[in-house]
Amino acid sequence: MSGNVRRRLAGSAAIAAVGVLLASCSVNVPDPEAPKPSPSESTLSTPTITPGHDAEAVAAKDLPMTAGSTLASGDPVTVSSRMEEVPGWSLVHSGLQGEVRYKRADGCALAIRVSVNQGPLVVPGDDNASTRALFQYLDAGIAAETLKPASLRWGGDADKPQHSVEFLALDSSSSGGAAALVLARLFSAPASSVYISLACPNPGALASARAEMVSKLAVVPPS
Repeated sequence: MSGNVRRRLAGSAAIAAVGVLLASCSVNVPDPEAPKPSPSESTLSTPTITPGHDAEAVAAKDLPMTAGSTLASGDPVTVSSRMEEVPGWSLVHSGLQGEVRYKRADGCALAIRVSVNQGPLVVPGDDNASTRALFQYLDAGIAAETLKPASLRWGGDADKPQHSVEFLALDSSSSGGAAALVLARLFSAPASSVYISLACPNPGALASARAEMVSKLAVVPPS
């Protein structure tokens, strides 16, 4: 696979969060000349409907790492965002090569990417191991113990009971200087991933930006 992996296997989300994310999170895109798992396409488009799959039942409960097998094979989740409604945030671009990017007036940057065809990184039936494989692919130096559970809203209907979907997070906040956060999950059943990067000038800005992100992002199951 060529250097397209920079923009296709979630790596470009790290680039989208500007150099500060790479420096503070150590999430580095692999050498484009090195062997790659396989090509992957990225999309935020509406997934197809899988006959016999009870999408409503899946959307009506939390989706921890252990429940990844309840998703339909081949149908990726999507991400719904209303960040532009938050004062200070503006949309940089939407849907460019599968990525949505925002910026905040204080210098924070947010990138959201949904990628498909992630089969070479999938550990069958194990979203936790698959997600760790994704982080390891992005940077083999990431220690497993640095990845912590995190969650976002599961389902895009604000008028329905709220549920959560579990991610793994890499938080590089420190006492001073730039700070960054990466949330990712590789869904093993559909072999697709959601990768979110947030980078800010300092830990305080990151904390407030993270709260705003959590309030305005929702991961939407296939319908």
